[in-house]
Amino acid sequence: MAELKLIASFRLDNLLGEGVVWHPLSQSLWWTDIHGKALYQLGWPSQQLQKFELDERISCFAHLSENDSLAAEFPLLVAFASGFALYHPVTKARRWLARPELTLPDNRMNDGRVDRQGRFWAGTMVEQDQGQRGTLYCLTQTGAKAVLAGLAIPNALCWSPDSRVMYHGDSPTGTIRRYAFDAASAAVTDGELFAQVPQGEPDGAVIDAQGNLWVALWGGSALAQYQQNGELLQLHPLPVSQPTCLAFGGPELDLIFVTTAHVGLSAEQRAAEPLAGALLVYQSQSNGLPESALQSLHWQKLMAQVEEAANA
Repeated sequence: MAELKLIASFRLDNLLGEGVVWHPLSQSLWWTDIHGKALYQLGWPSQQLQKFELDERISCFAHLSENDSLAAEFPLLVAFASGFALYHPVTKARRWLARPELTLPDNRMNDGRVDRQGRFWAGTMVEQDQGQRGTLYCLTQTGAKAVLAGLAIPNALCWSPDSRVMYHGDSPTGTIRRYAFDAASAAVTDGELFAQVPQGEPDGAVIDAQGNLWVALWGGSALAQYQQNGELLQLHPLPVSQPTCLAFGGPELDLIFVTTAHVGLSAEQRAAEPLAGALLVYQSQSNGLPESALQSLHWQKLMAQVEEAANA
């Protein structure tokens, strides 16, 4: 089987690197350090790095289309810890779009991405378990629509190339489930077990050009690669115990960028894992799919709804 070849590593000491995406327009990679309250941009192949400090944690995000009327003012749609917002990482300008769980202060936003029709999804997770649970949301013109509930740590969100299947995992269960997906309505039905990961817990996931699912195994020191039938195709070992997310990128979409974390590791563990918290770059014999373009919503209407709710 084809092995991955480590071609670069960036020792950035990320507490919890996450949410990595390739942005083809700028030929750069973007990701977040959730607990480090930072957003990163890495040009490729220039390897020019920018770091943007944050006042609130970001878990995942998407770039607005260059044709969006607000793209210059707000280039990013972001899932902050407390909700969805448009955001500019340089000016720090932010406008809230939906904040569905402000009454649940022990929850925060976690994994998310854009589906193939351009809708933005993100789930909430439990940070301090008080008997509540997280929910997977889809951002629509009327706000954040709850799709899956009763989650602890939502992860591994991705869609098959034909949009007929949505994959999603709840990390502590060690499982990834597959759901029938209606591309037109975003309806999710008929959930069933897709895979039980062989080690660790499923974290961020992505689909390659062949329809295979790749998932980072938190605590499992590996990337797992699955065929569409749920069969484990290959386990790719990594030099860190806590890989968090991955993205195909580069001009040919044949590079795999992996974010990692060192949160919770002891001094001895960190000494044994010098790349914990680094961004890892691998040459792959598989190719990825282009990131889906974010659809434009009536952003001003969403902003007005949030302001109206806040003033009610």
